[in-house]
Amino acid sequence: MTNSFGSFCDDFDVDLCVNTQLELPAQRDTVLSFFEQLRKRFPEMVHFSRRDNGEFLLEEERQSQKYRWVSLEKDRLSAGCAEPEQLEEAYSLHCEVLELMPYMLGVTTLDVDSIDITFTMDFDYQGNHDEVIAEALLAGSGFGSLLELSGARTIGCNPSMVLSLSEDCRMQARIAVESRTSVYDIHGEKYKQDDPISLYFTIRRYPTPTNAADIIAAYREQCRLAEQLMFDRVLPHFVQPLLSAIAQRR
Repeated sequence: MTNSFGSFCDDFDVDLCVNTQLELPAQRDTVLSFFEQLRKRFPEMVHFSRRDNGEFLLEEERQSQKYRWVSLEKDRLSAGCAEPEQLEEAYSLHCEVLELMPYMLGVTTLDVDSIDITFTMDFDYQGNHDEVIAEALLAGSGFGSLLELSGARTIGCNPSMVLSLSEDCRMQARIAVESRTSVYDIHGEKYKQDDPISLYFTIRRYPTPTNAADIIAAYREQCRLAEQLMFDRVLPHFVQPLLSAIAQRR
């Protein structure tokens, strides 16, 4: 599917996150073998590093906004694709990670705590992010009524919500909008140019050994659900109001 979501924002990422019950392997041979297999399948991913916190990272060159990466942490395996032209570019990387992890890292369905698909949208705005978010998403609500107080000014607004999408609560959706404006920015009226407003939309699934027979097929279903909700709910009720509020201030 063509990535139409990127046309609504300044930066767009699609990420996978596998949270595990047990610690993931950190032995040299295991880690290198896992990332070597990924590099064979994605030859452009050539930069391998270990960060101070112990995270292992394999990524493409970041000379442009478009790149892919995979990271291995203590109890989390993640993969992401920034600015994909097709959503399948991200999904194919994610599915390769899901396919390799049982054989290369010993991660079984019993060990998987949860699996996330996250769409991240960044909106450039040099100004008070909190005011934009409050106007776009809280107008007409109980929270928005507080802005009617004399002299009131929004200095902190990072709304989020988690919903269950199944009776057993094992399929969930989370949406969060994050401001990067600080009180010091507002007080001095000096706003950073490179800090965007970020919107995160995640579909999380808590698999069980009885419903995880085909982890890749289940993940693909998560992706389809995430896309559907992005079109039906997130774009019209979150993204468009944010874009309108930003446009009114420019």
